[in-house]
Amino acid sequence: MKQLPKYYIVEAKALPEVFLKVAEAKWLLETGEVGTVNEATRATGISRSAFYKYRDAIAPFQNLMAGRILTFHFLLRDVTGLLSSILSIFAQFGANILTINQTIPTGGSASVTISAETTGMERGAEELLRALSRMDGVLKAEILAG
Repeated sequence: MKQLPKYYIVEAKALPEVFLKVAEAKWLLETGEVGTVNEATRATGISRSAFYKYRDAIAPFQNLMAGRILTFHFLLRDVTGLLSSILSIFAQFGANILTINQTIPTGGSASVTISAETTGMERGAEELLRALSRMDGVLKAEILAG
């Protein structure tokens, strides 16, 4: 059975220097400050082999959460207009709703899953999640996938 990759959030100062330099080299390439991998590795003082070995293994956290499809899961009280208010928050943040799935409310609450494209968001997904969590009637809010 193939083992799925595991991801961790680690503070930058805890990482070996090579990872930080690879991230810097990727940034130099993405911003156009350098035109080739050779220039990026020379500018950061790492070997090309180190760059290629680790380039897919490191990315800034904000980059992982931006420009992608995120799936949110909510447990909501059965209150008229709550889902509409939640969708308004997504719109205020610049997220584009792709799918909405809702269970029939039982016991006064319903489970709702919303997938959204986050490329147009000016603020981060964590800030969006905090805003949604603070809404009256939201019992639970989390990011399932992204």
